[in-house]
Amino acid sequence: AAREEAAAAVMAVADSPGGVKMRLCMGLALALATIYAYYDFHAYCRRMAEGSSRPQIMFKATYSNGQTVMVDDYREAYWWLRDKTPEDARVMAWWDYGYQITGIANRTSVADGNTWNHEHIATLGLILSGNEQKAHSIARHLADYVLVWAGGGGDDLAKSPHLARIGNSVFHGHCGNDPTCSNFGFYRDRSPTPMMEKSLLYKLVLNGQRGVAVNSSYFEHAYSSKHGKVRIYKVKRVSLKSKLWAADPANRVCDAPGSWYCVGQYPPALQEFINSRRNFKQLEDFNVKRDAASQKYHEEYMRRMGGGAGGRPAESAAAAAAAAAE
Repeated sequence: AAREEAAAAVMAVADSPGGVKMRLCMGLALALATIYAYYDFHAYCRRMAEGSSRPQIMFKATYSNGQTVMVDDYREAYWWLRDKTPEDARVMAWWDYGYQITGIANRTSVADGNTWNHEHIATLGLILSGNEQKAHSIARHLADYVLVWAGGGGDDLAKSPHLARIGNSVFHGHCGNDPTCSNFGFYRDRSPTPMMEKSLLYKLVLNGQRGVAVNSSYFEHAYSSKHGKVRIYKVKRVSLKSKLWAADPANRVCDAPGSWYCVGQYPPALQEFINSRRNFKQLEDFNVKRDAASQKYHEEYMRRMGGGAGGRPAESAAAAAAAAAE
């Protein structure tokens, strides 16, 4: 009875002239707040969309003497590719720069951000983090030029441990028995590990510095940007047979005639190498049941990254960036 009386009293107040006005004001305030939140969210989405659709490849920098300069290395490098290389030139670079190579340099990129094929990205990671001779034996069948980001500040050396790990996820044994590839990086004194020192990426980024030299019979230096942010090398002894095979439309593999989704295939000369890959079952692939080997690999990776025996790589990426910047 007491509850009913209290409820009746509340309703009486709410239905009174003053109560009705209060309810209307509260409803109006809620509606205005909703409209404001909508426009604020809309404006935020628009800013994000504009920012994402206009990536900047030029930026200002300040020298130690206080002079401010515009660093235009990336655009200049892509224009060099556009103006100084044949139209059918294929450029190998880490997939991050694939769209820029295609859109600005108007050259074929070996990989870009729309490459859904993890095994293909792993193949690229293996080449760049592998030793120079082995890397050339594969690259000569896939590319005419190799482009690397250098000069510190998030360059390819800073990313390199990830390249090695991705390569090892498909080519087991690339980093020995360690899925975290802790043997590919830099020591605390910033000196490279043996695997890093022998890698193609290390030689291409630091060629001509600290006694590092690329084997010119494999890769010939072709271009370095003004501030050293980009370096381009010509692949020597490119296999013309493999290049012509890859250019033949009859050798393209698509899910349907004329489809945009083409998983492709590699030149016959690389077939034995490609057959050594072990398809990687990603966590996100809910349609494929992970087998025991993939499960074990993932568990060992997480254990080591968490500081388990064998260890998480110490300062690998950070030291790489610092070493390259000096």
